Amino acid sequence: MIWDHDDDKPREECGIVGVFNHPEASLLVALGLHALQHRGQEACGITTYDGEKFHNERHMGLVGESFGGDLTSRLPGSAAIGHNRYSTAGKPAMRNIQPIFADLANTGFALAHNGNLTNAVALRKELINKGAIFQSTMDTEVVLQLVARSGRRLMRERVMEALQAVEGGYAFVGLTNKKLIGARDPVGLRPLVLGKIGQGWVLASETCALDMIGAEFIREIENGEVVIISEDGVESYRAFPERPESPCLFEYVYFARPDSVVQGRSVYQVRRRMGHQLARENPADVDVIVPVPDSGVPAALGFSEQSGVPFQLGIIRSHYVGRTFIEPTQLGRQKSISKKHSPNRSVLEGKRVLLVDDSIVRGNTSKKIVQMVRDAGAKEVHLRSASPPIVNPDFYGIDMPTKGELLASNNSLEQMRNFLNVETLGFLSVDGLYASIGVKRDMSMPQFSDHCFTGCYPTRLVDQMQEEGGKDRQLSLLD
Repeated sequence: MIWDHDDDKPREECGIVGVFNHPEASLLVALGLHALQHRGQEACGITTYDGEKFHNERHMGLVGESFGGDLTSRLPGSAAIGHNRYSTAGKPAMRNIQPIFADLANTGFALAHNGNLTNAVALRKELINKGAIFQSTMDTEVVLQLVARSGRRLMRERVMEALQAVEGGYAFVGLTNKKLIGARDPVGLRPLVLGKIGQGWVLASETCALDMIGAEFIREIENGEVVIISEDGVESYRAFPERPESPCLFEYVYFARPDSVVQGRSVYQVRRRMGHQLARENPADVDVIVPVPDSGVPAALGFSEQSGVPFQLGIIRSHYVGRTFIEPTQLGRQKSISKKHSPNRSVLEGKRVLLVDDSIVRGNTSKKIVQMVRDAGAKEVHLRSASPPIVNPDFYGIDMPTKGELLASNNSLEQMRNFLNVETLGFLSVDGLYASIGVKRDMSMPQFSDHCFTGCYPTRLVDQMQEEGGKDRQLSLLD
């Protein structure tokens, strides 16, 4: 994927929803995708089954723009799955919008995927050499091909056989003419939850999607688990030997919506505690605490509570400005950034300001925001990151720069401070992040996938190892 240098945040590529046994399945999926819009803003799709045939719609753009009107007549059926895809630069193709669909021997099979397969390139080459014909450039289609080529009789066996061939971080929802299928990778990197609404069942990336449609949260799908939902209810199978779960820490740092619950923990409260811990580890002699909106707000509030320094909205963010990468020139991108973030001069002028952000990736946007605050009259500008320094790229579905582009990977703290033009700079420690979640890091087997901060990757990186010269890059087939 192509990294947007001026929208300097790590981005996850997808959100997924599935509904089974509800007369307005497509409407519920659309509402669920709307709640998960933060996980994917480029394209969206829904596939339904009405008891006789499958229906499918895929669109570029946001859910609300794509799935309005009388949706249940356009996409009828009591079973449906849907997908949001994250925005990237370049010219995305309709063929890469999910769910993807194939006719198999006894059923149709629709599939939607959140995450990234770290051996997708190797598997794709192997399948092509055996005669497979691919219609997209998504790693998701590798799984579809493996399911189609399986010699197993039962669909659950075919799905489990396919999953045993792939590696990486993923959550899948699949739909046949009789079943809704959910699956999560052996480590549990990507999230998936189970809910219930009336007599129907729901699978979704986050609990906020369940809240949006009025579904009751039942439980999280376990790492390495495959669930088969049919008229007989929910059946659970293990596709892999049991191992400890190690979900991605970035769900707490940035990806999940603040009102979601992950592993029984309120994301909002965890982020507040990250601010408490950050204030203990990196205090600052300032007049006002200002969050970098919107993701820095809970941590900034926590920093204010711990330090006693007033919390103020010194930066106002507009939610009606388009993505900065659509601007064709650097001048256009700079103007978009100035429209996206506006200084609240009454809060900043003459003050020693502490900015709190959720993370610092390349540092470009942080640097511009610091200068904007200075231009608004701030006497001093200090910066704190509510996550540890990001020193390694991700290969499990997070759109992130290469190692060479990560600010913390190539610079000392003092060099970063000078680049960002701040009086002081501080990061939350890895141990502090774990403490905010409520656990102490197990050095022998970390409870969370913290590879971006520590370099401890939880799986093999097959495609990465096969790259010429071992050059770091994002492994998506959409490059």
